[in-house]
Amino acid sequence: MEVDPDTGKAVWTGITGTRAALQRDRFTIDPKVATYCPTDWVDERGYLDAELARKHRRPWSI
Repeated sequence: MEVDPDTGKAVWTGITGTRAALQRDRFTIDPKVATYCPTDWVDERGYLDAELARKHRRPWSI
């Protein structure tokens, strides 16, 4: 989540990553929206990598 400068409200960014990566890059984590993905899908920066997700498929993959 990040803050919309016009309204001051939290807006979902659509970014999925590790808690450490999101906090490092100053994103807010909304516990109601928290989702999880396999670590096989996370890149070296700590964010979801769609290419890795395609390589390590799961039945419920993105």
